[in-house]
Amino acid sequence: MTAVTELTARALLLDMDGTLVNSDAVVERCWRRWAGTHGLDPDEVMKVVHGRQGHASMALLLPDRPMAENHADNRAMLAEETADMDGVVPVPGAPAFLAALAGLPHALVTSADVPLSTARMAAAGLPLPAVRVTAESVSASKPDPEGFLKGAAELGFAPADCVVFEDSGAGIAAGKAAGMRVVGIGPRAGAYEPTVWVDDLTRVRVSGTDDGAIRLTFG
Repeated sequence: MTAVTELTARALLLDMDGTLVNSDAVVERCWRRWAGTHGLDPDEVMKVVHGRQGHASMALLLPDRPMAENHADNRAMLAEETADMDGVVPVPGAPAFLAALAGLPHALVTSADVPLSTARMAAAGLPLPAVRVTAESVSASKPDPEGFLKGAAELGFAPADCVVFEDSGAGIAAGKAAGMRVVGIGPRAGAYEPTVWVDDLTRVRVSGTDDGAIRLTFG
């Protein structure tokens, strides 16, 4: 864990996969199968795909392919992932973390679409936040900051008043580009210099302050 032990925010913006939900088993199955279909090294593919929308990952991996083909493949990938919930579980501490956020300003900001995010949160037994920014809501994938900026705007707070929770390099870069502090969750996050890094959500405590802010304590 990094040296920062406390942050104060007005709102929290939460990634889903790798942050609240451990869907690595499904992601590995689907993307390694896709890599084999296209003659790509599966291990190299897995270094790219976390945090991004599928078509954005495909554009990086197959830079000469028309984007229309990437979007078509992405639609098929989303349907395949939505039909596969085997191994989808909550990240340790996620149920208690979300329970502590009840009544406090927070939003889900995910590269998944509505069907996939709804299915994965349900499979993990987690409640969906009232405010959600999904793939359908944005014109650009993480690491573009659009999703986090939209989440902050929908909650009614300035970017500097928000704290992002993320696990991937693309997501952490998006949070930083939005002008927000970032809590990195899990093994992937530490390499990307988030404001705070913790193993999982069991290391995060949430409490309200007298002026209505959210206090995050790490340890």
